[in-house]
Amino acid sequence: MTTPDAEQSQTVSGAEEPVAEGTGSGGTGGAGARPEERLERAVRAAEQALIEYEIALETFRVEVENFSRLHHQKLGPVYARLEELDAEIAEARAARTQDPEDIRRAHEARARVLPMPGVEELFHGWMDAGGLFPEAQAMLTDQPVRPPQRVRPSEEARKLYRELARKAHPDLAQDEDERKRRDDFIARVNAAYARGDEAVLRELSEEWAAGPVPEERRPSHSEELYARLEWLSRRKELLTLVARELEEGAIGSMLRLAPDDPDRLLEEIAEQLLAQVAQKEAELEALRG
Repeated sequence: MTTPDAEQSQTVSGAEEPVAEGTGSGGTGGAGARPEERLERAVRAAEQALIEYEIALETFRVEVENFSRLHHQKLGPVYARLEELDAEIAEARAARTQDPEDIRRAHEARARVLPMPGVEELFHGWMDAGGLFPEAQAMLTDQPVRPPQRVRPSEEARKLYRELARKAHPDLAQDEDERKRRDDFIARVNAAYARGDEAVLRELSEEWAAGPVPEERRPSHSEELYARLEWLSRRKELLTLVARELEEGAIGSMLRLAPDDPDRLLEEIAEQLLAQVAQKEAELEALRG
């Protein structure tokens, strides 16, 4: 797993190199080059760096989404069981003490586990308004359970996605019609990548190769180039905020703990949660005994 910030460090040097060429001596990139030419090289480098950053961000977003799905599928029932035990423990304690404060806490704990609309979607088929599905009950009792659905793009899918994103990125469009065509195409690319659909990505690669060849970038005036650089800078700042939210979120933070083996991390968390379930069940039995 590569986070967007890590990917950025690999592309920054490449983005700065064309600017440095314009200050060197000899060749077409030397001090004799027109200011517009040096600025145009800087714009192209900034565009490429931004595209690479967006690729890294989308890849990380897919990884976070996949891990979030697996997290909810595998651990959702255990979290639900822990909340139910908390409510039952609070109710048993209130029944024993008849203390108003304990009764209040019991009502609050029960309110947290009451059925709510849309719970099926929240737990991705593990639970509905009537309680846990058989698969969830099986997992809590160490019985065989169907494995959670996995959507993890293969290395070939990652390669195809990166190639398509670099070639068809909307930021390389020269007019609004071309930008719209690229926007629609990249939306299909992103959807296929999120599903890990290598075959569709390969078809999209062939479709792009057979499509119209965009015109070469024409020389731009300095004012347009500076405006382009300013837009690229604002876009990079926005993407940086999105990346930070992903990386600092609960799922992103967990994923960064075990980037190479997220399944093992889920197993460790499941073991800890199941230990808590056993502890709370013993506490509840003692209160009711």
